[in-house]
This record gives sequence, structure tokens and C-alpha cells, in this order.
Amino acid sequence: MSEKITPYKNSTLGKKEQVAQMFDTISGNYDNLNRVISFGIDVKWRKKVLKIVSSSKPKIILDIATGTGDLAILMAQSNAEKIIGLDISAGMLEVGRKKIEEKKLSDRIELILGDSENIPFEDNYFDAITVGFGVRNFENLEKGFAEILRVLKPNGVFVILETSVPDKTPYKQGYRFYTKNILPVIGKLFSKDTSAYGYLSESAAAFPYGEALNNILRKIGFIDVVAMPQTFGVATLYSASKK
Repeated sequence: MSEKITPYKNSTLGKKEQVAQMFDTISGNYDNLNRVISFGIDVKWRKKVLKIVSSSKPKIILDIATGTGDLAILMAQSNAEKIIGLDISAGMLEVGRKKIEEKKLSDRIELILGDSENIPFEDNYFDAITVGFGVRNFENLEKGFAEILRVLKPNGVFVILETSVPDKTPYKQGYRFYTKNILPVIGKLFSKDTSAYGYLSESAAAFPYGEALNNILRKIGFIDVVAMPQTFGVATLYSASKK
């Protein structure tokens, strides 16, 4: 993936800082936008993440790039004792904390401001780690994966849900038309930050997926790496483990 793909082309900030700024800006409308651009199918994909994670019966879960906490909240349906959501956007976390309080889950879910490339926990700490639509925002993908491997317990499960590009006709052509022409229009209806939605579609198209991402995970040291395309390949679930 090209390191040059950033939310704001003329900014002097690094990608990490730009991503935080972007999500702070769109945090108020992010949940509604997600439902619209995915036609609500993202809810089904997240439930599959829950199923994979729950099967390992984790006690402590880390949800990286947790945003407004949707995936962390869903993980509360597992038997985990503690769920920690990590994100670099204070604005997104503020929205997430309100949702958690409303659902009376504050005793089990904690949201913290932090960086995926410098996770503030000791080695071998988490039984399960998830990232939903967040790995393409990592400034240094391999460094982020190495940190995740470090804090994951041996035999722990790592699950990624991320956008991908369909390989088959006509889904490939339909996806490209949608992300290039329709998604930016939808973004403008939800936010004045038009750069944000251009970045979201551009970064999705350029990000490695399928076997390419599997190979990066294996290179870092993950084992039992599997990619599971969803809905004609517009998203992919990845699961991996640690020796």
C-alpha cells in the first residue's frame, strides 16, 4: 500500500495525525454513514467477527481502531470479562463512550486514546484482538501488526475486518463505479469534510487484500492465517493466531 495516500493532500502532518484529525471531524456522523455506504451489511460482517472471537472463549479482548465502539460493544456478547477499545481519535471515542454508557456496559468496556503502533500494554496480554475497518489507516502496517503480535497471547486469535476489491465481473466494475462516483456524493451529504470520503475510497482501493495481506501477516510471524471474502469480495475477514 502506498504510504502517500493520506486524507489531506496538502497537509504537512503525517498520516497518523491526519487520520486522527479526519475522524475527529466526521465522528458525529460516522455511524450513520457506515450504515448507508454498506447498506447495513457491515452489521452482518461484524457478527461474524464476534462468532470467530467467541469460539476462542477470550477473557480479555482488545479492539484496535475501535472508533465509536461498535465492534467493542458487540464483543460484550461474548463471555469476555474485559474489552478495551483503542483509537487515535478523541472525537470518535467521545461518541463511543456515550453509547457504552447508554448500554450500561462501562463496567466491561473501556475506551482509551492510543496508537496501534505503540500499544500501551505488556507482552502476551490479550486473548483476542480485533480491528474493524482500521488496518488501512495504519501509518506503518508492518509495525502495527508487529505490535499486535507482541500483545497477543500465544494461541490467541487476531481477527481483521477490512474492505477489499471484488475480483470477478461484474462485481469488480460495480464496486469501482460505486466507490469512485457514489461514495463521495454520500460523504458530502453527511459531512463538509469532502477530503475524508475521498480518502476512504482511495485507501480502500489501494490497500492489499486477500493473499497479499495474508503474506504480510505471515511475514510478521502470525500463523493459521485465513482470508474469508464477504459479499462478493467487497470486504474480507481475516483470522490469524500466534505460536
